Amino acid sequence: MENLYAVLGVRNEATLAEIKKAYREKVKNLHPDSTGKSADNEEFSRVVHAYRVLSDSHQRSIFDDSYFIKIRREKKSYDSFDYYKWLSERQDEESRAKLIFFCLMQQREDEAVKEYKRMKMSHINFSLKKWFTREDFMDYGYILCEELVIRGEYYDAILLLEEIINMERSYQYFRLFFPEVMTFTLNILKRNIEGYMNDELALDVWERALDLGFSNKDDAFFLKKMAGIYSKLGDEATARICFEEANKLI
Repeated sequence: MENLYAVLGVRNEATLAEIKKAYREKVKNLHPDSTGKSADNEEFSRVVHAYRVLSDSHQRSIFDDSYFIKIRREKKSYDSFDYYKWLSERQDEESRAKLIFFCLMQQREDEAVKEYKRMKMSHINFSLKKWFTREDFMDYGYILCEELVIRGEYYDAILLLEEIINMERSYQYFRLFFPEVMTFTLNILKRNIEGYMNDELALDVWERALDLGFSNKDDAFFLKKMAGIYSKLGDEATARICFEEANKLI
């Protein structure tokens, strides 16, 4: 039986976030567009299989029980350096940003989202991307977006996705996975804005969406939604402009 952790190049205790990051990197590096060589179908299949098993908690548990019989990693000694504790006790913006991503890697998703929300509310210009490499920000930032959406924090998710999308457009990193990012974002914009936040925030979100490079049909959808809100707010002139612009795109 093959060590699926080794296939993805992650440690046995890897979190789901680390597994997702490693999988994206492996597939990207195996793609002909990246290597300039023919695709290695056997290696690609091994990577996909490893990801499918390890990203599913039930299948991963079965694999661990069968592969790592009697293998247990020793716990850290009592006096070992506790990075989580060290970050938690520091209040500077860099440490708090790193704490958020560290929590994501340690399966403390609730804590990561809570800290991110707290920092956004208490620090007007708080930005995660200032403290990480482009690659780490995009990988873990996207995972944070997924966790925000799970918890119904759609506005914050869209603002973060906007940063990631614009960064991808300036320098390709996700590549093969970028359509997945765009689809994820579009689903939020169409399903989780109206009725989930106040009119002012909804207008802000759909206006931002117009600059994200979606199709004309999608942009027409956003404009019509904006027109409906402007009309509801009594601004018929702006509502009419939005409807006219939407009709031009159809």
